[in-house]
Amino acid sequence: MLLTISTTRVPATDLGYLLHKHPDRHQCFPMTFGNASVFYPEANAEKCTAALLLDVDPVGLVRGKSKSDDRPLEQYVNDRPYVASSFLSVALGKVFSTALSGRCKDRPELAESAIPLTVNLSVLPCRGGEKFLREMFEPLGYQVTAKPLILDAQFPEWGASPYFSVELQNTIRLADLLSHLYVLIPVLDDDKHYWVGDDEIEKLLRHGEGWLNAHPAREQIADRYLKRQRRLTRIAVAQLAEADNLDQEKLEISHHQEEEVLEQRISLNQQRLDAVMEVLKASNVKRVVDLGCGEGKLLRLLLKESALAKPSQRIEQITGVDVSHRALEIATERLQIDRLSPTQQSRIQLIQSSLIYRDSRLTDFDAAAVIEVIEHLDLDRLAAFERVLFEFVRPKSAIVTTPNIEYNVRFENLPAGKFRHRDHRFEWTRAEFQTWANAVAERFGFAVEFRCVGTEDLEVGSPTQMAIFTQCKIY
Repeated sequence: MLLTISTTRVPATDLGYLLHKHPDRHQCFPMTFGNASVFYPEANAEKCTAALLLDVDPVGLVRGKSKSDDRPLEQYVNDRPYVASSFLSVALGKVFSTALSGRCKDRPELAESAIPLTVNLSVLPCRGGEKFLREMFEPLGYQVTAKPLILDAQFPEWGASPYFSVELQNTIRLADLLSHLYVLIPVLDDDKHYWVGDDEIEKLLRHGEGWLNAHPAREQIADRYLKRQRRLTRIAVAQLAEADNLDQEKLEISHHQEEEVLEQRISLNQQRLDAVMEVLKASNVKRVVDLGCGEGKLLRLLLKESALAKPSQRIEQITGVDVSHRALEIATERLQIDRLSPTQQSRIQLIQSSLIYRDSRLTDFDAAAVIEVIEHLDLDRLAAFERVLFEFVRPKSAIVTTPNIEYNVRFENLPAGKFRHRDHRFEWTRAEFQTWANAVAERFGFAVEFRCVGTEDLEVGSPTQMAIFTQCKIY
């Protein structure tokens, strides 16, 4: 079984630092089921490829075990030595353990960087077909290329093969990529070669940290990873939900204590909502999605506007999306959805999903609102968000707001150099925001217009900056 990982980030040979395997050396690692080898088919400044070759010994696997009475040859004649399976996951965990943990003593900044990576799996079994394969990796931002492998050309009556030759491309931290492979390879195979017990829950949660709780198929992933043992799956899903709720509660407390209090004097939050509503009303949109809807303040205004508008100007579908189940519960309570008329209830839906994962439910919208959200994303995840919003969701228009860091000097209670919210990963100047927005618009086929939100200061600009993206060509 062969797996390769390539990068074109210059100098590409830095991949050796990340994997802790020198490009000039061929290394072997004994496994209980065979041997694993690491070598580099190519290693230069422009492109570097690391290969993991796994040699599974089928005879060694069954030596000393009792033979099956009904299918005695199956222990010796099977696909395990030739396909990506739980054997490969175990090998990844052992051979690349340091890289999987995200550590790089010599280059710690490199380990935290998102770099262009391409993975090739020569034979990947996927019980569920290409559609299921894409449902696993595309929400994580991967570009998936899958080539079906025929079972036997001489016997077409045997049917389609469950095997694919797969290429995955993404700009991502290497540790995240390895975590995705570690979890999803046995999920796609829908099997494991070893006993699955309670300790597998801890493995799943550890390697799924930061991405699994927001994956749209997290329950299906947990179920397959835990070998369809419902008791284990219920425990794992409950722990994922608990962690999600705790994170959201911390975020809510922090938000109210810092950002809203800071901006309350100038009613900035209301000004932002009014500015977004002005754009939406002028566009006469019918289907609107609020990405990162939180407690549903914009949704409330959209419902009110829909109820008061003429039938020809009425918003027909309002969708709120948030990564946190707890946030959606708060939105449900504050919107009093159960008390709305049947007509109003039919217009609104709340979806748990993430801005950095593709979700087929988030397509075919006239407009998307992303209000004070992007600054909460790590810069490497911002790239994934760009593709999700502008390539996958691809609304006719998108409204993005974010703080103007230049204006922070006007907040008397905000220490110099401190962001408005402790969870902000960045805050941009007007020039930085416009550079980012123009680059995104050019890349994905949008025109972009900039507006100020809040009173504009002649020296430092307005407290919030807004970009309005409009489709201008087929992407």
